[in-house]
Amino acid sequence: MEKDYADFALLFKALADETRLKIIDMLSCGELCACDILKYFNITQPTLSYHMKILTDCEIVHADRQGAWMHYTLNDETVKKVSAYWGQDHK
Repeated sequence: MEKDYADFALLFKALADETRLKIIDMLSCGELCACDILKYFNITQPTLSYHMKILTDCEIVHADRQGAWMHYTLNDETVKKVSAYWGQDHK
């Protein structure tokens, strides 16, 4: 199986942040509005936008504008690719 290591490196770099890991964990339960995500962190809206841009750029999160707020969901396809990557024999 041919792997695109550059894409995985970008993804794993995005995951190497505690705040972004918490956001992904929150999104594993379903769609969330940015306003709901902000309630769980002591960060500003621009800081949240920074983190969400990183997560959307590496395609682990989908963003959908609904009115004044962005709503986020996990990208199941990317999650499956990561799971498949780690499920491979790495000997």
